[in-house]
Amino acid sequence: MSTAILTGQPVPGSSIEADLRSLGFDVRIAPDTATAGTLLAEVPAGQRVAVVDARFVGHEHALRLGLTDPRFPLVAIPGAVTAQPAARQALSLAMDRATAGEDTAVSEPAAEVAETTGTTEPATPEAVTGDAGETASGGAPAPAGTTLTGDLSDRIVAALSADGSDPHRPDLGSLVATVPDDPQARNEARQAVAAVDDEAVRLKSAVKARDGFFTTYCISPYSRYLARWCARRGLTPNQVTTASLLTALIAAACAATGTRAGFVAAGVLLLASFVLDCTDGQLARYSLQYSTLGAWLDATFDRAKEYAYYAGLALGAARGGDDVWALALGAMVLQTCRHVVDFSFNEANADSTAATAETSPTAALSSKLDSVGWTVWARRMIVLPIGERWAMIAVLTALTTPRITFYALLIGCAFAATYTTAGRVLRSLTRKARRTDRAARALADLADTGPLAERLAGALKPTARRLPGFTAPAVALLGGAAVVATAALTGFGGPWPVLAALLYVLTSALAVARPLKGSLDWLVPPFLRAAEYGTVLALAAGAGVNGALPAAYGLVAAVAYHHYDTVYRIRGDAGAPPPWLVRAIGGHEGRTLAVVVLAALLTASQFAVALTVLAVAVALLVLLESIRFWVTAHRGGAPAVHDEGEPA
Repeated sequence: MSTAILTGQPVPGSSIEADLRSLGFDVRIAPDTATAGTLLAEVPAGQRVAVVDARFVGHEHALRLGLTDPRFPLVAIPGAVTAQPAARQALSLAMDRATAGEDTAVSEPAAEVAETTGTTEPATPEAVTGDAGETASGGAPAPAGTTLTGDLSDRIVAALSADGSDPHRPDLGSLVATVPDDPQARNEARQAVAAVDDEAVRLKSAVKARDGFFTTYCISPYSRYLARWCARRGLTPNQVTTASLLTALIAAACAATGTRAGFVAAGVLLLASFVLDCTDGQLARYSLQYSTLGAWLDATFDRAKEYAYYAGLALGAARGGDDVWALALGAMVLQTCRHVVDFSFNEANADSTAATAETSPTAALSSKLDSVGWTVWARRMIVLPIGERWAMIAVLTALTTPRITFYALLIGCAFAATYTTAGRVLRSLTRKARRTDRAARALADLADTGPLAERLAGALKPTARRLPGFTAPAVALLGGAAVVATAALTGFGGPWPVLAALLYVLTSALAVARPLKGSLDWLVPPFLRAAEYGTVLALAAGAGVNGALPAAYGLVAAVAYHHYDTVYRIRGDAGAPPPWLVRAIGGHEGRTLAVVVLAALLTASQFAVALTVLAVAVALLVLLESIRFWVTAHRGGAPAVHDEGEPA
């Protein structure tokens, strides 16, 4: 249980104690700073603690935002400051500094109503003698030799900032959070509280500030109320996330029946799954139930739901005599490569300052277009974000055939990928920014280089330093295109794909032989993903036997999960997966070479079996290690995160 230390004399009629208890705090009263320090020391080290001014007037949701958000170790709003266990020492030191050298004093901070940013500057203390003055709230005078604590929380915040531990200050919007210093100001503050509907603000803030058109206008207007319903019944975001996954899996099973009724049910259930997918994030924001495990589950299950649904459509089509496994695998490859483009570009520019971020003429044009309302929604829709994409899939599933659904999906995703990638290439070429070491490390981790290319890269470093800056993406593209084209255009089982795969190992090593700090080096990971996935697709299609393409689908899904997991670890500042895992599954070049060699040595039927075995082995390794890592991180108290996800 968390502890709140209420400093200063209690104010008659104040609801602060009840509000704090409703938020799960054990409230303790500290009439003077000595008592506050003692109470702080008594709170168990593993608990959150808050220091709150007894004169505080504001909305309960302002207190919730300021005192219960698990994402930040230190948070402050006017009249209150809180620290999680990791920041308890900083809070204790700040309290010591805030109370050092004082005798008998009463401080009168400026009352503020945080109607825009929820931030406040510490007030200048005005000392009066304890035996001559009354408290600001009109209570009894303080005994001689004590220190009243009316502005203690604000002085602690000032001390934290001076020590370099600046607390997070949440945006309170229209919510009120203030510390009135006289009865008139208190009445005005209470009127301001009454004028704003706390629950309406809370519901509105549960919805993403930036989302797609379909989600914004067709889902969020009612899913927010579903989120509130879940919160009032004690459901957690992870439970809703799991319900969304189960609903999507049932939808995939319905599609796999191959009947028109099954396809209609699949489309309806896919939309229901998306509603729940929106609800889990809104529930997390509504109740501030953020966690590392929850962010991972939300992101991972989104991919699992979509790709399981593709497989269900392919199975349903097969029951009707139409083999669309190649289209299903192509859709998964294209969608995954789109996401890798997003991830790589964002990681490459994660450390860019606002000044350098807008130096590109393309970025300036984008900002101008944002000022024209309708262009914002048009540009968000044409990149086919998850809401629009799933709505299109659901409608086409119910009304048409799986083949038509995949054709539309491939065309839409191809156009969206071309649009977004071209814009990012133009931004990168014209932006005046330098890649940081952290960005280069993230791109290297996303490359998923195995032991073969890693050893060659060490030998090629002197050569790579003398080559032009565009070498890395150029050789990655050429090597990848060579192995995919050879696998697709030469006969199954021939030697040429093996030679092309060996060339691919060499070009992959050259691409990562020096730090990926070039303007277009963020293209290296998506080029490598397209090469590996495309080679598997081409060889499985060329085998021409039943089971080869489904096995290839399973293998690409397992490898894609590994690549998504790498992204989520990097975003959580946990680094890449352990080196032993990358070596065990061969890295991208090792897996590509292995698949090509298997195709050359085995018959088509044996190749299908080998792909199945490889898919199971990779899936077991990456899933077990991923689950171990995220569960351990969650239990170990890793910082809570909330990934808003990619717009596309």
